[in-house]
Amino acid sequence: MTRTPVRRALLSVSDKEGLVDFARALHDTGIELVSTGGTARAIADAGLPVRDVAELTGYPEMMDGRVKTLHPAVHGGLLALRDVPGHAQAMEAHGILGIDLLVVTLYPFEETVAGGGDFAACVENIDIGGPAMIRAGAKNWQHTAVVVDTGDYAGVLEAIAGGGFDAAGRQALAARAYARTAAYDAAIASWYAHQIGDETPRRVAQAGTLEHPLRYGENPHQAAAFYRTGDARPGVATARLVQGKALSYNNINDADAAFELVSEFVPETDVTCAIIKHANPCGVATRGSLIDAYRHAYRTDTTSAFGGIVALNVPLDGETAAEIVKIFTEVVIAPDADDEARAIFAAKKNLRLMLTGALADPLAGGRLIKPVAGGLLVQDRDAGRIEAADLRCVTKRAPTEAEIADLIFAWRVAKHVKSNAIVYAKDRATVGIGAGQMSRVDSTRIAARKAGDIAEAEGMADSPALGSVVASDAFFPFADGLLTAAEAGASAVIQPGGSMRDEEVIAAADEAGLAMVFTGMRHFRH
Repeated sequence: MTRTPVRRALLSVSDKEGLVDFARALHDTGIELVSTGGTARAIADAGLPVRDVAELTGYPEMMDGRVKTLHPAVHGGLLALRDVPGHAQAMEAHGILGIDLLVVTLYPFEETVAGGGDFAACVENIDIGGPAMIRAGAKNWQHTAVVVDTGDYAGVLEAIAGGGFDAAGRQALAARAYARTAAYDAAIASWYAHQIGDETPRRVAQAGTLEHPLRYGENPHQAAAFYRTGDARPGVATARLVQGKALSYNNINDADAAFELVSEFVPETDVTCAIIKHANPCGVATRGSLIDAYRHAYRTDTTSAFGGIVALNVPLDGETAAEIVKIFTEVVIAPDADDEARAIFAAKKNLRLMLTGALADPLAGGRLIKPVAGGLLVQDRDAGRIEAADLRCVTKRAPTEAEIADLIFAWRVAKHVKSNAIVYAKDRATVGIGAGQMSRVDSTRIAARKAGDIAEAEGMADSPALGSVVASDAFFPFADGLLTAAEAGASAVIQPGGSMRDEEVIAAADEAGLAMVFTGMRHFRH
């Protein structure tokens, strides 16, 4: 296999991690070092010989560093096809030196945005020369190897020690290089559109950095991997996996759904636990203590909770941890965990514990992208929120204060249930959830049946749905779904309203003695 030796390297890096050791290793193999600005100073300060790029171009760095590598002496050295006579003659005629290895890490634009940089600071951290050099070198992969990540330094040195890069190695580096500039430009485009308030930009792009490959996707025949987008939103991407085996595709998807749900509730007043199965909640409860919140969430559906995901909006304590391990649980995700809880979980080596350090902001904006055949669906994150003051009572009977508290609770849970969604709740705990049905009536019946299962398991004379409230993520198109909820024992209803038959539904609610409020907001989730 033919390998191309490296004689000259151009280094221009914003991320100086490992730079000096890497440059020294290149120098020790006889490679000439060329560099720019701060990178050149760092190499020279380490006592290594380095040529400033200004020696190649004949021009000093200018305009506060905006112009330093945009010159034929640099881009000719990156783009020249050394085995094409015309290119070789042009190099000789103009004193252009071939660049065999290009090492560039771009200005920290993404980090500046994530750190809350103002408009001017973010613009100033948009790299121009770096992406231009990367694209030039990657285009000329036959003669130039391009490195854009410090994590590739070891592999580069290994290739050089073996006599240089082969074609496959250069192509692999070129592919990574183009992916980096694409991700960089996608981040800039997305940020700029947000800055100018363009909600539907002409073009959209989504980029991510590989966190780790996954064993498979939703099913064993599907390849999968987890990528970070750079979004600092607390959750599965920011969490530390404290213990347990590697997360699966489904684990990550379900843990995300679970943590987003509990983040709806303020921990100082609403200690909340949610148990999720297949991206749908099977039980949610808010209580004064975490152990009570977990027990009431588990009570909603003890069958579905087996093998589920548990999410908490407060740090996990030992008492609750001891209760959780009584059944098989895939993942527990929480802001933190105390030493007693960690020790209890340590005895369950396969149980994953994810600690996020904070809750997600349910009111924060963001963009959700879903691929469809030949295109992308793009929408804002559902940051809609309803408080008691936003409710409009449409029935003769107004809900009591206790019912309002339950209605708000049920509504926030329904937001995270797949449509058609029906949630029965009592004392700020779910007692029945109907999810993902094609008919809203069926969701209402399923949720009522779940409540009946609780009564049967606990030997109760009446279903816990008696005296409960019910939330519907969208309006009742007919009165039948509402009447089914009334028959199950619900006393109050929360729904968006907006049906052509609202008056018919309101009349049915009045006849059944129900209190009903409209939110004016829908929470479809597909």
